[in-house]
Amino acid sequence: MKSLRRPYSEQRPTDIGGGVWSVPVPIPGNPLGYTLIYAIESPAGPVLVDAGWNHPDAWLALRDGLAATGMDIREVRGVVVTHFHADHAGLAGQVRQESGAWIAMHEADAELVGTMREAEEDAQRTERAGMLRRAGAGAAEIEAVTTAYRPEPPAAPDRTLRDGDMIDIPGRRLRTVWTPGHTPGHVCLHLEDADRLFTGDHVLPGITPHIGVYPYDRTDMDPLGDFLASLEKVAELGPLEALPAHEWIFQDTAERARAIGAHHEEKLTSLMALLAEAGEPLTIWEIASRMTWKRSWDDLPSMLRGMAAAEAAAHLRALEVRGRVRRTAEGDPKEDMVRFAVHS
Repeated sequence: MKSLRRPYSEQRPTDIGGGVWSVPVPIPGNPLGYTLIYAIESPAGPVLVDAGWNHPDAWLALRDGLAATGMDIREVRGVVVTHFHADHAGLAGQVRQESGAWIAMHEADAELVGTMREAEEDAQRTERAGMLRRAGAGAAEIEAVTTAYRPEPPAAPDRTLRDGDMIDIPGRRLRTVWTPGHTPGHVCLHLEDADRLFTGDHVLPGITPHIGVYPYDRTDMDPLGDFLASLEKVAELGPLEALPAHEWIFQDTAERARAIGAHHEEKLTSLMALLAEAGEPLTIWEIASRMTWKRSWDDLPSMLRGMAAAEAAAHLRALEVRGRVRRTAEGDPKEDMVRFAVHS
């Protein structure tokens, strides 16, 4: 697919019709460049879909971008956060301080935000280090990942959402569609009065969202399985116009959702072949290092290796749930490492 992505410098607030505007908000230092924030007009004040990264430049872009559309950030009625990640939820708290707006988020992500806000940084570092060690990462990689900068947790929401809930926007019909996978509480939002779907990071036109397991060796969840089911759920809504949080607006959410699902099925097939070729149990880190990424493993910085390992773990967990691979204790028991092999 030819990319239609334009750099942030070429982005402008845009009237996309039907009382909906897009406002690009930068993500400093991130290759994604910006988040597309959507403002939905209502007689009681605009409601935002996401808010952007918590940074002074991002705040000015959001405030001034809304002003360019004729809206005042002090009159924002509410912010619906598609998921808790910093480039989506980071500025929600500042919008609330400025306008008194409510913040809404799915209950699963709201629970995670609460845990993040209560956790001590030292404890989190220790937990991450243990996760990386059990995955087979080296000492230098563990040090780099555990000491890397991490943004502050977002503001806690005032309202929690469940699948099917209607958003409080007078005169509009905006329904919550729970789409777990990228995060446990990711939601899309179906604007039923306009056949549009705000897709957050769930369905993007040119890239696919990160699907990972944290900690890598969890057995009580299957994020990729959830993601694939959520893609089909969205596809069943029909060929809606997609308003994603990154890249560009596009037609036919259903077609793109099914293409993303097929991409991951191909990745699962390749992973099975990789494990069969190895002929022995491999750690998560070893598996991730042999998988195909946009850049070679040697060129990936430690933080991106950590994310790649999380994605490898999510695919391994999906195969485990399907009965295709197994965890094994083979190897030195003193290492306490998780290894996977083809299920015999």
